[in-house]
Amino acid sequence: MPLPRDIKRVAPAVWELSQDHSPGMNVPARIYATEALLRNMEAVVFDQVANVAKLPGIQKYAFCMPDGHWGYGFPIGGVAAMRPDDGVISPGGIGFDINCGMRLVKTNLTYEDVQPRLKALVDRLFQRVPSGVGGASDLDVSKKEFRRLVEQGASWCVARGWGWPDDLDKTEESGCLRGADSGDVSDKAVSRGYQQVGTLGSGNHYLEIQVLKPENIFCKEYADALGLNIPHQVVVMFHCGSRGFGHQVATDYLQIFLKVMKSKYGLDVIDRELSCAPFRSQEGQAYFSAMKCAVNMAFANRQVILHRIREVFSEVFQKKAEDLGMQQIYDVAHNIAKLETHPVDGRDQELLVHRKGSTRAFGPGRAGLPDVYRKIGQPVIIGGSMETGSYLLTGVEGSAETFCSTAHGSGRTMSRHKARGLFQGRALLEQMRVKGIYVNTSSLQGLAEEAGAAYKNIDDVTDATEMAGISKRVARFIPVGNIKG
Repeated sequence: MPLPRDIKRVAPAVWELSQDHSPGMNVPARIYATEALLRNMEAVVFDQVANVAKLPGIQKYAFCMPDGHWGYGFPIGGVAAMRPDDGVISPGGIGFDINCGMRLVKTNLTYEDVQPRLKALVDRLFQRVPSGVGGASDLDVSKKEFRRLVEQGASWCVARGWGWPDDLDKTEESGCLRGADSGDVSDKAVSRGYQQVGTLGSGNHYLEIQVLKPENIFCKEYADALGLNIPHQVVVMFHCGSRGFGHQVATDYLQIFLKVMKSKYGLDVIDRELSCAPFRSQEGQAYFSAMKCAVNMAFANRQVILHRIREVFSEVFQKKAEDLGMQQIYDVAHNIAKLETHPVDGRDQELLVHRKGSTRAFGPGRAGLPDVYRKIGQPVIIGGSMETGSYLLTGVEGSAETFCSTAHGSGRTMSRHKARGLFQGRALLEQMRVKGIYVNTSSLQGLAEEAGAAYKNIDDVTDATEMAGISKRVARFIPVGNIKG
């Protein structure tokens, strides 16, 4: 695909559009990619990242990560940091699936241990972790109790025995964004979410049993520090978010922002999908609180799913989850906005960092990391397609330039509609089983949408993050069992 004529390479895997690229840009835009990845990005991605650069209060650059592709408002893979006092908050910079994220759990099992029981594990996990559009949980959570849950996050689950205290230490923000007030959430959002705690959902959400082969360890020192030190070790990775609850929160506030943005605050954006409000405004603070509620729901959702995974492994192997070594490695958010402190022009400043389809990647020594990871940096989980594999990386000091942000996944190369026309779910299911990947799904059509060929090459994406100096590869996992919604 032809590139914008004025795009310039400023580092081996960093490209820049200057403020002259489009009228109204407050800062330049930077895209992190190899030339091959850049040329395969849709033209609209360059327009979207340039439009993000026009938002009030944005600092340094508007960013797009190597897995970048078209999204609502921001490109998926978009990052922007705003000054809180005169900047804005934009739901389009966070996404509808608020705190869509990844969780990775290790075991002390090998593929040799798991392979004879793989079908039993996948089928039982499919039964215990509801998936698909509208999938409902078996938890008995009232609407009133759900409002407490979204204020407390994963700690609500651990207090009820659905997790271990160590899980919280190894979850971004300890599994709860403080300051969430469920009074800022509509009854409609609660109605959509209170029966979905502990459910996977549909689309690109998955639960996967994976294997770490010795040749796929890129940094043994870091792998050892993360507990990945057994040949052909089995891990479990899953990807999901705040389900219908987060979607309704985003929908509610997008409508509110569209009504007040220009009439009350004089804000005019080139794309209505970038509707926003001043962060310090009444509407901006109400959305920030409601967004935190959705973030906390997603942390709780993943916590309950982890509890179910431990139950299933314990049942199948007739051992306690503790004896199976099922410690969490980390949980990271992909769609979120947070107040963080970052250096700007040599001075530390508090900034509102929007990450949409992007992973936080704190480098070594950064406050906010558990002590066990202080020396190596924050674990970064980059999920691949169900046919290819996924990566574990760590944050590095160089990620400070991107406000400690990196890629989040493979990134789509085609729409779901196009994928459905090119691939047949039943044939894909059989092909994957021939390859040694046992899949159980609630929708063959949904499976077709998630074919490996519908995504960028995960190796190319992680190569680009390492080349750009924003994260460091530690290990690559190969899928052997998969649950899709």
